Amino acid sequence: MENQQEEQAQLNIELSEEIAEGIYANLAIITHSNAEFVVDFVNVMPGLPKAKVKSRIILTPQHAKRFMRAMVDNIKKYEAAHGTIQDQEPVSMPLNFGGPTAQA
Repeated sequence: MENQQEEQAQLNIELSEEIAEGIYANLAIITHSNAEFVVDFVNVMPGLPKAKVKSRIILTPQHAKRFMRAMVDNIKKYEAAHGTIQDQEPVSMPLNFGGPTAQA
């Protein structure tokens, strides 16, 4: 009976080759409304005045909070294995897409 419950609780996730390659981003722009968080991942190249959003993820507030907790947990595990991640100087760019904005 326990084994059947474990099998039912498993989620089969498919990862295509294209998605598995990933997309590099060195800037995340986060905006939110009362219903959702929008995270735009951007690749900013030095010396270029223009950058493109490479990927956009839209989350409910509940999923955004769960994602934040998962990131905190994974950063703690990473630092326990590899040492403290050194924070760099904050990036100061006037980025605003018409809503409350945070940078990561």
